[in-house]
Amino acid sequence: MPPRKLRPETALARRLHVFGIVQGVGFRPFIYRLARRFGLAGWVKNVGRGVEIHVESCSAPALAAFARAVSTDLPPLARVERSTLRPAKAQGLTGFEVKPSGEGDSFVFIAPDISVCGACRADIRNPVDRRFGYPFTNCTDCGPRYTIVRALPYDRARTTMAGFPMCPDCRREYRDPLDRRYHAQPVACPACGPSLILRDSRTGRILEGGIEAVARLVRAGKIAAVKGLGGYHLLANPRNSRAVARLRKTKDRQRKPLALMAKDLATARRYARISPAEQRLLLSERRPIVLLSKSRDIPGIAPHLDEVGIMLPYTPLHDILLEHLGLVIATSSNPKDAPIIKDDDGDLGRLSDVVLTHNRPIEMRADDSVVKVVRGKPLFVRRARGYVPYPQRVPEGLASNSSVIALGAELKDTVSVYKNGYVITSQFLGDLDDYRNRLYFEETIGHLEKLFSVSPACVVSDLHPDFHTTRFAETLGIPHLRLQHHHAHVLAACLEHGFPVGKRILGVSWDGYGYGADGSAWGGEFLLADYERAERFAHFEPRPLPGGDAAAREPWRMALSYLHALDPSGPPDLPFLRRLPPRLVRGVWEMIASGLRSPLSTSCGRLFDAVAALTDLAPLENEYEAEAAMRLEAAAGPEGGAYPFGLRRPQGSPLVVSFVPSVREIASDIRRGVSPSVISAKFHGALARAAVTIAKEARETAGIEAVALTGGVFLNRRLLGRAEAALERNGFQVLRPVAYSPNDESISVGQIAFALAKLKGHRLRKAGLRPPDGRSRSS
Repeated sequence: MPPRKLRPETALARRLHVFGIVQGVGFRPFIYRLARRFGLAGWVKNVGRGVEIHVESCSAPALAAFARAVSTDLPPLARVERSTLRPAKAQGLTGFEVKPSGEGDSFVFIAPDISVCGACRADIRNPVDRRFGYPFTNCTDCGPRYTIVRALPYDRARTTMAGFPMCPDCRREYRDPLDRRYHAQPVACPACGPSLILRDSRTGRILEGGIEAVARLVRAGKIAAVKGLGGYHLLANPRNSRAVARLRKTKDRQRKPLALMAKDLATARRYARISPAEQRLLLSERRPIVLLSKSRDIPGIAPHLDEVGIMLPYTPLHDILLEHLGLVIATSSNPKDAPIIKDDDGDLGRLSDVVLTHNRPIEMRADDSVVKVVRGKPLFVRRARGYVPYPQRVPEGLASNSSVIALGAELKDTVSVYKNGYVITSQFLGDLDDYRNRLYFEETIGHLEKLFSVSPACVVSDLHPDFHTTRFAETLGIPHLRLQHHHAHVLAACLEHGFPVGKRILGVSWDGYGYGADGSAWGGEFLLADYERAERFAHFEPRPLPGGDAAAREPWRMALSYLHALDPSGPPDLPFLRRLPPRLVRGVWEMIASGLRSPLSTSCGRLFDAVAALTDLAPLENEYEAEAAMRLEAAAGPEGGAYPFGLRRPQGSPLVVSFVPSVREIASDIRRGVSPSVISAKFHGALARAAVTIAKEARETAGIEAVALTGGVFLNRRLLGRAEAALERNGFQVLRPVAYSPNDESISVGQIAFALAKLKGHRLRKAGLRPPDGRSRSS
């Protein structure tokens, strides 16, 4: 219903400001149609802090109904965090319009990149549609967002589509409020939008044939680099063993799993068992790689593991390609340990035979997200495309007017920024021991600070003095807080789930390594924690790491470390040792006995390495992080009991949990010929029981009723499922990451929580007050 002409002296007017994910999701077109539905005059525009709406009418009920509908009838991708409605001065407007975006201080959320929607998929498959076969088709409900935006508010001129003027047909759609491409910023077609270019990787010569030629070459065993949303994929035929071997050689990735992209759900089901929850993830607008239980193995794709990573096409380009290929390896184009390639980089010539590129620049690179499902809920292995930069609200008691930046740890790094009650966490950035990832890290900090107009009052880093993040923080010239690694893990789960300020939780934080509060190597920790401080309630018994970092690379070293605790007289005769030179074994044994180059560690990750080596499941040297542990998990049979573990209570010190009794029983089972599947299942059972045992101790002695399961070890589906279920059966509230990964990607989230608590505590103490729980704290 069009609005009628209003007289300013009789009209009622309202000004509405909406904050949330309201830019790049069709929100302004939605408001336009809503205003027409209620017969309102006025305007809507993007502003730096959301969307501003002015409406006028002679009908108060119509204005009230409009305000309600703004929150209840949202477009699919929009999310309103808060809105404010106030009276305004009527302007005598006669229609409703979408105004150009306003300038100014920016803090508004941008949607993640969203997979191609059903309507656009139908367009590219319709031979009479002008976008038939066009690989850059999109609308307000789908397409690129985060990877193309340069600044906010989100308008075409502030994206990498700025260099593509719209043709008359696209401009007509863009200006038509009844069209689903109304104000879709990346809107394009073959006449005016980006285009594909196929090149020979080595010579740079332009080749004919486009997508069809790429499909033909991949089927024949060639490797193609294909530019997607956040960077290049390397595509290869998974059924061609020579192509798989070549791909692994060029990427220097001999055993690490490779992801697959399947044409559709039916194709994926030929190779994996898919639960309803996993199906929802596969078909969601986020389109992550989902780790699924194998039903049919493809040699060389995920060797020695029981799961395979599969995703469905998420851009029109992928959709068209997979119509030709059905199933393809789709792995990131990065050289080993480097970030994904987003530009026409020289490395593409070394990694591939042909390059299918295009002329739409990628502003911010982003890998594919990787997720699995445990007990019906997501468990992120890697959070990136499709989920970043989705915001996280902080608990009410932590909100601050100050902005904060947190830099994470060193491996699997992310960066988080806090502003106005929300945390925004970057995509996975990789390991910062590689200089290319450090450049990516700095690039991402600059992008987030610019995009969200963040001027941090303080910076948070890990406690480790030699991490690159710690050193970088020291160069910023602002107050610098440092937080112990495992405390950060625990706080990430607390912040995500809105755990109350002032309460304590038992954090079960298990991983490979974190710099401890005493300067030693921690990794099997039970912390009594709140947002400001943590105390060590219990920990794994420290064991020597023979050779230091070499013990993390070579799992058999940790097996010897645990065997030495059983009988220091000499190495036993177990099958796994027969693969090693006797002289090397004796040398490492003597290293353990003397303590030479064998620092102590409570690491749970190294315990997994030891058991994987004892059962002869581990490689002599890990190619990728947690390889031995993943093989051990894959081998586990049905649940059936648990190995014993020890518990010591040193006077005035934390409880000590010893798995030497487990290793004694494991060694005995190996000699008796018990299968690795039984041993693995009982080992996982021992860990789950240890978590419950310590939780009960914490409840009895400290009144703890909530437990957080955090750290990279809890990427283990079997362990997480057993521990979470057992704790719940014993009446505990269990927090575990759902929107983030339990691994080091979530460290920066926990660091934000700590900084906000410190800022709040400082303000309270300055005012002569105490923190909410009444305990005094050191600042």
